[in-house]
Amino acid sequence: MKAVGFTEFGGPEVLQVLELPAPEAGPGEVRIRVHAATVNAVDALQRSGPARSPDAQPPFVPGMDAAGVVDQIGAGTDTDLTVGDRVMAIVLPHASHGAHAEQVVVPAESVVRAPDGASDAQAASLPMNGLAARLALDTLGLKPGQTVAITGAAGAVGGYAVQLAKADGLRVVADAAEQDETLVKELGADVVLRRGAEYPDRVRAEVPEGVDGLLDGASLDALTARAVRDGGRVVTLRGYDGPGERGIVFEPVVVFRYAGEHAKLDRLRQQVEEGRLTLRVARTFPLEQAAEAHRLLAAGGVRGRLVLTF
Repeated sequence: MKAVGFTEFGGPEVLQVLELPAPEAGPGEVRIRVHAATVNAVDALQRSGPARSPDAQPPFVPGMDAAGVVDQIGAGTDTDLTVGDRVMAIVLPHASHGAHAEQVVVPAESVVRAPDGASDAQAASLPMNGLAARLALDTLGLKPGQTVAITGAAGAVGGYAVQLAKADGLRVVADAAEQDETLVKELGADVVLRRGAEYPDRVRAEVPEGVDGLLDGASLDALTARAVRDGGRVVTLRGYDGPGERGIVFEPVVVFRYAGEHAKLDRLRQQVEEGRLTLRVARTFPLEQAAEAHRLLAAGGVRGRLVLTF
């Protein structure tokens, strides 16, 4: 099978089309013939060479979410899927086991049917970022009627977070650059304030007592505490867990925790079908142009997902 990966760390230029053995689904697993797989910041981090487990050997194939069709089900696997079903999945990459390949094997709990009416590219855009947003909101633990602030609201995780928070009955105070204000309003934010280092102060002007919780998708880190009420909570997506003040707790989350949350992934599918979640694809690329997708991602300002097609 063909895959996109690398044998040495570096910039986008290290990406290449590889020929690898097709994986086989074992007990509890499903194999997907991949039609679309997203490119995201985690892929770029893996490509540039973060720490890996000592037993991981090249070639390395990135990619954390995919869509396509079931083409093999492992013996004894408990699933209601059948061969030929259109599906989407979250994939935890390990060496040559990543979503940027024509075939990928995943645990059955990490794959669900694709939303009705969604293209493969659209379906691939949901699992990782949708589950990250779901995990962040679950960690905040807010109740209907409470107020959440969201930074990075025009981004992939932030956009889903705005829509999921509204579906949860929360009041949303989101950030946006001037050119993204209309987008973030259309996603459902109740209040949209200019993004940047002064965003927490703008939140306090809008919500004098402070918001009940904050999802930090823009890595404002310690600055976010200014926007949060005493005893509130901040969920961070990029590892920040500095000391709080006024009883505020910072809690980093990692989407790997929800990779096996089948019911939550399937609920995201349902929310797409109900019109509560909007699938945004910025651009698609054939697998041979993976390096160009990585360069575009690095340039910033992408609204929606970049997707490789197989």
